[in-house]
Formats: sequence, structure tokens, C-alpha cells
Amino acid sequence: MSRTHQPDPELTHRLSRRGMLGVAAGATVAALLGTAASPAQAADAPEAATAGKGRGRPVLPPGRLGIQLYSLRDKVSTLGFAPVFAELEKYGYDEVEFAGYTQGSAGPITLAQLKRLARNHGLTPIGSHVGYYSSDPNAYTFAQNLDKVLDDAQALGLKHIGTAAGPFRYGTTVDAMKRAAEEFNTYGAAARARGMKFYQHNHSEEFAFASDKPHVRLYDVLLRETDPGLVYLEMDIFWAYVAQFRFSKRPDGTPAPFEPLDYVLRRPNRYPLFHVKDGESDPSNPFGYRMVDVGDGDIDYQKFISAVTRLKGHRLAHHWQAEHDNPTESFTFARRSSEHLHALREKC
Repeated sequence: MSRTHQPDPELTHRLSRRGMLGVAAGATVAALLGTAASPAQAADAPEAATAGKGRGRPVLPPGRLGIQLYSLRDKVSTLGFAPVFAELEKYGYDEVEFAGYTQGSAGPITLAQLKRLARNHGLTPIGSHVGYYSSDPNAYTFAQNLDKVLDDAQALGLKHIGTAAGPFRYGTTVDAMKRAAEEFNTYGAAARARGMKFYQHNHSEEFAFASDKPHVRLYDVLLRETDPGLVYLEMDIFWAYVAQFRFSKRPDGTPAPFEPLDYVLRRPNRYPLFHVKDGESDPSNPFGYRMVDVGDGDIDYQKFISAVTRLKGHRLAHHWQAEHDNPTESFTFARRSSEHLHALREKC
């Protein structure tokens, strides 16, 4: 899938509104990195806003583009949140999803400072990934430290608090999945009491088949056994398509195809968050894809996002978080992902 750049009026407006701060932020980051941005590099940032005219309404709803900060962990741990947020503001992001609240060698930062810093850069903290369980009784996880996890989420003003850990604490049988679902319901009730939604982020293994009942997909058990009013899902679209490749057959070899998008269309209220992560098809790879920057792969995000946002009453109900587990250069990934997603247009 080739990458095209077309202007988004909403992004253009935001880039213009943030222009002066964006220039200052770019200079700050350049200084921290020990480099100076050339005029060509400076002009490259708002590329999506200055390319040729687009056609059709934007696929991406306004105000709903975020980024999972795990993708920028190298920059957060060395530069700190302030210059990272300044770059994200310049690139036109609206939201951030946390993967921890510390900034390594950049020094300590309080949750109040972190919340204020995000707000000052026009970014809404939308969610956070926290561990599910650990053998350490004092670990910062839902199982070991639920109240602290929720206290911190409230301090940041989060609307969603979740885990990227698989629901495999008790194994991969149907009963094991039911036990995990019961715990997720407990976390969801505690989060709802604080005005938040608890969510679980998938990888590909959730779509495998139960070890004791090989005709039953584990993800279907999780959906069935969790209360839809308490437990929500964040679909990582890349890993869902990896699962489509890996688990399209049952262990006995009989076909069991599935379409990740269908899960969302059947239950749109259960999927407030998505990870927009791209992959280039590679059948020789055991996962079926090689992870690439958003827009450089074969996953049709124009179709996926359009199908979800066209659902009646749901256009502004979902949040789209760009992510790459190991980008070659994380700021470049963040910039190009924003450009690509803002450039997507409904087909005329």
C-alpha cells in the first residue's frame, strides 16, 4: 500500500493555531538532540497540510488521533515528556496513551505535572497500560495494587485504564479464561465506580483456541464471560490481523476464518480504543506480517476506520492510537503516521 499525502483542513487549522509553539518546540528538541533543523526538515512536519487538495471527508474523526507512548519510550526516557509532547503537538496529535509515568534520565515528574504538561500541549491523556498481575505482591499491577493504579489514573484525568497483558494468568483452558474474565469484571467495576472504563489490549494469542476445547476461540470466551458494561476492549488491529493469519484453522486443520473488523461492527460499544499499527504481508514470517510504519503496510486503514466511524452514532465514540513496537526512528514514525492518517479520505 503506497502512502499518499493529502491535506486535512482540521489538521491545517490545528497546525496554524499551534504554529508558533510548534516552531519553538522543534528548536528545543533540536537543541536537546544536538542538531539543528534545516529549512527542508522544518517544512516537512506539516507535509499533510500542504500537499495537493484532497477529496471527500476525512476518514479520521476530528480530535480522535492519539499515540501510544510506548512507541516513543526512547525519547521519553532520555529527553523527557516535555519535548516529546511538544513534537506530538506539532505533528497534530490530540491524545496520548501512557505506558508508564516516569521519564528516565530526564528526572522525576509528578502526576500533576504530567497532566498539566499534556494539557499545555493540547494533548488529552486518554488511557494507560498497566500490568495485569505479577509474582511480586507489591508490583504495580491491577492484581497487586488496584487502588494505587486507579488513584494514579484519576490523578491524570484518564477516561480509560487498562492492561496490555494477555488474560492467561490461569492458563489457556476455557475455565482459565473464565477466571481471568471474573477478575477483569472486578477491575471494571472498580474503575466504573471512579468514572473510568477498564480495558484489555489484545495481541494475537487471544485468538488462539482453548487447549482443552480446540473448537473454542479464547477471545470469544473472554467476550462472553466479561460484563459489557464493565470490561472494554482495545483492538490492536495489527495483532488481530496476525491472529487471522496464525489461527485461521483449528488445531485439527479445519478452517476457522475470522475477520477482525467484524468483531468491532458487532459490538462497537465495547471497543472505545484502537491501536493503529501497520504490517507488510510476509507469508514466510511466522506472524504473516512484518511490522512497519503506519501507511507503509498492507492493512487497509481507510476501510477499517471508515467502517467503524460510519456506524450510526459512533463517529466520535472511538479513539485511534498510532503505535509501532520498535520504530526505526520514533519521532519520524510519529510524524509520518499522523500525516498518513489525516490524509485518508472517504472514497468518492
